Amino acid sequence: MHRVGLTFRGIQLFTGAILMAFLLFSCKSKKEETEVEPHVKVVIDSTYHAMNPMDLVFDTLELAMIDSGMADLVDAYQSIRAYDLPNTTPPAIQFNPLPHGFRIPEPTPKVNWDIPSGITRPAWEADLAFMSIPGLASLLRSGEISCLALTEFYLNRLKKYDPQLHCVVTLTEEYAIKQAKKMDAELAAGKDRGILHGIPYGAKDLFSFPGYPTTWGAGAYKDQMIDETAGIISKLEEAGAVLVAKTTLGALAMGDVWFADTTRNPWNPEEGSSGSSAGSASATAAGLVPFAIGTETWGSIVSPATRCGTTGLRPTYGRVTRSGAMALSWSMDKVGPICRSAADCAIVFDAIRGLDPADKTLIDAGYTYAEVDLSQLKIGYFKSAFDAEYDVSRFDKQTLRVLRKLGAELIPVELDNDDIPLYALSIILQAEAAAAFDDLTRSNRDTLLVRQHRYAWPNVFRTARYITAVEYIQANRIRHDLIEEYHKKMQDFDVVVTPSFQGGNQLLATNLTGHPVVVVPNGFKENGSPVSISFLGNLFDEETILAVAAAYQEATGFHKKRPELTSD
Repeated sequence: MHRVGLTFRGIQLFTGAILMAFLLFSCKSKKEETEVEPHVKVVIDSTYHAMNPMDLVFDTLELAMIDSGMADLVDAYQSIRAYDLPNTTPPAIQFNPLPHGFRIPEPTPKVNWDIPSGITRPAWEADLAFMSIPGLASLLRSGEISCLALTEFYLNRLKKYDPQLHCVVTLTEEYAIKQAKKMDAELAAGKDRGILHGIPYGAKDLFSFPGYPTTWGAGAYKDQMIDETAGIISKLEEAGAVLVAKTTLGALAMGDVWFADTTRNPWNPEEGSSGSSAGSASATAAGLVPFAIGTETWGSIVSPATRCGTTGLRPTYGRVTRSGAMALSWSMDKVGPICRSAADCAIVFDAIRGLDPADKTLIDAGYTYAEVDLSQLKIGYFKSAFDAEYDVSRFDKQTLRVLRKLGAELIPVELDNDDIPLYALSIILQAEAAAAFDDLTRSNRDTLLVRQHRYAWPNVFRTARYITAVEYIQANRIRHDLIEEYHKKMQDFDVVVTPSFQGGNQLLATNLTGHPVVVVPNGFKENGSPVSISFLGNLFDEETILAVAAAYQEATGFHKKRPELTSD
């Protein structure tokens, strides 16, 4: 008993479940030998099952041997915890999304985007605010507006409407003014960095940028300063874009509740903007920036783009650098653009794709962009999802009718696989997120997060302490089968159309497999909030889903509608 007591004090939380299982097994053995009152049996059995989540049965001798080895584990845990591990340090084990035999498209240079001519500056402020990236680029080239004037224009809109939308954590005004002046000087000297030269944008506040806080949306980090330029910001800076704001995100990339407020949906301010790329979607939808950068681990681009009526691209895993970004799940995090159109997404994606020496997970692959003839493509649709009746099913069914009018021959396909315990694989995200924020949990600073309930991060991180390494590895082995299964289904199609949030767990599945998706608005509910449809693509084939999404948007025009903001 002395030995058991020593181990219990040393193991504490991390191995407490195994220790408690040992004690409860002893109770169970005693219970089998001795009569107990019925109510006592209920307490013992319920506690036993609650504290033995691994559902393992060991006899007394086996438990004694396990207990004798616990001290070594405790020593290892303590040594690991004593080592400084910042959030930016990735695990040596890297996720590979490539199915067996998959061939990566050969790398290609950046696209030479056409900039239209003959475009004049609109008389109305709102018309300028909602212009496309090519339209704004045309105004900058013709001298209708300067980079500095355009930057100041969007900074003023951010200041004007953020009190309504709560979509900005920090304005990067000083930097933006300096950068815009530099871009003007370069154009005057004949140096043109391309279509994004002088275009303002916002970035989700989980990307580091010197001189400004990087809060991760959480009270525990609201004063955090990181002296590093995130890879995504560096790439956009090289392309000539101007960072004007660090946009809000739900605390530690969940939801739309951050340390100061809830980010609002411009179409219906009584609603949150959803998350976690909450501010990026809200600001873009409201015309406060031409585009913004978001991230997705499990719906964090798709969900706010749906709520706010924007167009979002979640690229293939490994396509866009994550250096300088807050890590939530090293094997699931992805970075992508949130714009008002698929055509604009295609432009921004071209600028941010490609290698970065600071991110070892990146895969260099080709990318081109051109209009497509839908009648020449193999387009599948997730039949059982579309056949179901749900609150927005009429919008999704109408999408299929539009695609058929555009010449698409839609082929039914089923994406779900009942043999794979898909939702169970979410423990991969939970375990990696808990590791990324291990210090937050052990320091008890997780109490500084606004949301504190069963499904909020603080409790998820605590619960994840009981995910064993064995189960984590087993889940990743099943993930291997999921990748192969999805590749088999997807490779027969150029695009698969699917409701964004219906039909099983395709959103989770494709975040686990790393497949790209474009989400676009496809209508508006009675309360004014937008709804969306999603176009899934094959790995490293963003160009096709973007082109199909652009054709759909050209035919429908939902992306051109604007929310009615006060004073606009």
